[in-house]
Amino acid sequence: MSTFRGYNKRVLVTGGAGFLGSHLCERLLQKGCEVICVDNYFTGARRNITHLLGNPHFEVIRHDVTFPLYVEVDEIYNLACPASPVHYQHDPVQTTKTSVHGAINMLGLAKRLNARILQASTSEVYGDPVVHPQPEEYWGNVNPIGPRSCYDEGKRCAETLFFDYHRQHRLAIKVMRIFNTYGPRMHPNDGRVVSNFIMQALRGEPITVYGDGAQTRSFCYVDDLIDGMVRLMDSDPAITGPINIGNPGEFTMLELAEQVIALTGSRSVIEHRPLPQDDPRQRRPDIAKAKTLLNWEPQIKLEEGLRKTIEYFKNFVG
Repeated sequence: MSTFRGYNKRVLVTGGAGFLGSHLCERLLQKGCEVICVDNYFTGARRNITHLLGNPHFEVIRHDVTFPLYVEVDEIYNLACPASPVHYQHDPVQTTKTSVHGAINMLGLAKRLNARILQASTSEVYGDPVVHPQPEEYWGNVNPIGPRSCYDEGKRCAETLFFDYHRQHRLAIKVMRIFNTYGPRMHPNDGRVVSNFIMQALRGEPITVYGDGAQTRSFCYVDDLIDGMVRLMDSDPAITGPINIGNPGEFTMLELAEQVIALTGSRSVIEHRPLPQDDPRQRRPDIAKAKTLLNWEPQIKLEEGLRKTIEYFKNFVG
């Protein structure tokens, strides 16, 4: 392991001011790393990293990963990409470019530096799955031309690039498929189900459930997710992934809505709306590989995680 400035590992986190990125920067600083946080603030926010700015081992660069970046680091975590439909569908061409050009630029940097690089991929690579739960060997059921395709296919192409760099250039890669994650610092208006339900409940508005509410998701608390991410990066070089990181506990949208109403003490009622196009009916990770290879599984129950998340969101309700 090389070192810079006589300090421990120097780590680049793209998308470092985002929901997951800011928690990752925090964890890496706690580990004694020097951290370079890169973000263009499209969905990231300075408020997510304000508490880290006084740390002498933390550096922030405003930059768009679709353009090359020249820094000296030991490891790269590539998290840069809007991850909620309301954001990634706002500019779908840019979303695809962020996944594809961003991956090419970060892989090129890793190749030049001989640095280990981790790709934050997504369970969306499985599309609307016909295999349940989803193991890493499943190739997915994705619409390549739908409104979600900019994200789904962009992330699938990024995985292709990572494995081609690994095969062609022997680059040390890690690919992590992230399932639904929630917690403090989620964007309050990102359109994701947890933030939607909590904000609607806190405001006393009707809680919007799409379709009959029987579709399921699995929710992993952010601290558990970041623990899995760091374990994957630190794992044996032979472990490239892809590896699912998520919580296999499965809940229907109606169950989640009812739990949020109960935990907030809200008087909100549930209101049904038509199901969006290509919205998956089921999503649950098979985490056998994470358990075996990383000795990882989630520890935080949904109720505990929701309580912490609700406390955070209270700051956004006037």
